[in-house]
Parts: sequence; C-alpha cells; structure tokens
Amino acid sequence: MKFAIILLSAALLFSPATAQTGGNAISTSTLSLGTATPGGGFPLYGNAFAEVMNAADPALTIAPRNTRGSNENIPLLEKGELDLALVAGEPAYEAFAGIGRAKVALKILTAIYSNPGMFVVRADSPYKTIHDLVGQPVAFGAKGSGLPILARYVLDGLGLKQDEDFKAIYLDRAGDGPAMVEDGRVAALWGAGIGWPGFAAVASSASGARFIAPTAEEITRIRAKHAFLKPLTVPAGSYPKQSEPIASLGSWSFVLTRADLPDDVAYRLAKTLHGVEASFCKKLAQACETTAANTVAAAPKPELIHPGVMKYFREIGVVK
Repeated sequence: MKFAIILLSAALLFSPATAQTGGNAISTSTLSLGTATPGGGFPLYGNAFAEVMNAADPALTIAPRNTRGSNENIPLLEKGELDLALVAGEPAYEAFAGIGRAKVALKILTAIYSNPGMFVVRADSPYKTIHDLVGQPVAFGAKGSGLPILARYVLDGLGLKQDEDFKAIYLDRAGDGPAMVEDGRVAALWGAGIGWPGFAAVASSASGARFIAPTAEEITRIRAKHAFLKPLTVPAGSYPKQSEPIASLGSWSFVLTRADLPDDVAYRLAKTLHGVEASFCKKLAQACETTAANTVAAAPKPELIHPGVMKYFREIGVVK
C-alpha cells in the first residue's frame, strides 16, 4: 500500500498536466491571460494572441480575461491569480525597478509592440500642440491602464502636470474615449501604439482626426529627464488618412509571467510563438512587432526574460 502511494505521488508530480509550485499543483494545460478593459489595445491583442497560440498548440489553452489593465495585472500575477498578463512599458519599468513599490520577481515572456504616445483631436479642432491642450479636458486612458503613466512621464519631461495643468479624465472603459472626442466632451484623447483602437475610431469618424505628438525639441527635453523612453515612429498609413509618419517616443509593452511559471511551460510558449510570428502578423498589424529579436532588444535587462524563454532563444541563436 505504501509503495502504491509513492507511485501515485510520483505520477501526479511528473504529469504533463500539472507543475508543482509553492506546494500547489497548478494546471499547465490552461493558462490565464490578463488583458484590460474592453475597447482598448490589450484585449484586441490578447484575444488574437490566444487564438494563434491555441491553434498552433491545441494541447495548451490560453484563456484571455478582461481586467482593469496593467496596474491590476501586476499584483494578480504576483498573487498567482494570473499565469500571463499584458503590461505596458511604464508600469513594467516601475515594477522591475521598484519605483513606488517593492521590486517584482515577474518575468518577460515576450515583447508585444512599441507604444509611441500621442494625443488625438478632431481634425477641425483648434489644437495643434501639446501646450494648446493645457487647461482643456483630456481623456488620458482607462483607470488602471499603463497609458496614463506614459502620459505622466511625457508631460513631466515638459514641465507639465497631468492632473493640474489639464482637466484630466480617466475612463472606466477604454472604448469610451473616441465618442467623447467626437461629441466634444474632451478636447483630446491620449493613447499609444500602432493600430490602437481608440485612434482608429477617431480617425474613422465623420470629423476625422489630427494627431499631436511631442516635437523633436520636446522629445529631446523629455528624454533628458526620462531616458528609458525611446524615440519611436508611427509609420504613415497606420491610421485612416494619416499620410505622414509621426515621430514620438514611448516604450515596449510585454507579456509578463508569474514568477513561478515552470521553465518547460515558458519554453513551450516561446517556441510556439516564434513558430507563428508570420501568421500572427497577418492577423493583427501591431503583432508584426512581436518577435524573438524584439523581445531581446526591448527587455530592460536580459535576466528579466524568463529562463525557459532564454533557453529557447539560445537554441535558435537570438542570444548567445
């Protein structure tokens, strides 16, 4: 009887359906993926990510879950209530560096896309520069998302305070912003990225859109104070009637993992994702930036990439 119990325990421990972590058996056949509020870029990306990954590896199911965004996703990962989560660059930077909180032990699975930040206004509005928006009502993104944090760093670099120099509005749902621009409740909507739904909605509206990004001189000033923000470009044609590229700055967003995600699971995810890079790009324009090479380049430090992912990257020669 004792021998049978030992055999049963060993079978449970090494079963491919479970991984022993912190004394609890955790299923590796289904992984939860935290995104953000409906109507924003993270749910759009997260749903597409899950679809291509699940199709490529049917034995490993990724289940997207709407959350309040980056600022909720980080503690949910720390508590083990999420396996994976999308986190914007600025909250990730603060969490890894221990700014305003203890440093996290979370790991990077992949960089997802770059986030050049900018404002969008109606095409017929009088606003043409960031300083033109001072004193005006501005929607800075959903509560708990990374967008308001990016805006805070950008504006701070220009000597402006988000909640004092603007009539700052924080949305319950990311998807509410475009209608507020269209009907005049806000002068501008802050957002970031290529193919971001809020920008696409305003640009497709009857009134059309004008984008307001920092000037070259302002980018220099911002980076002098916040060097972790990188110069980024929104290519021409990223949004309807956007005929010229837009220079701005921002950072990369990531899929982060809980600290104790088993190495073999992370390895399997990295291998699967690398195999579907081309099909993911065809499915979603912003996913074209989701590559192994970009993950290595975007990670603040190599040791922040999950060890299982790094093992795969070494095998394919992305890192030595």
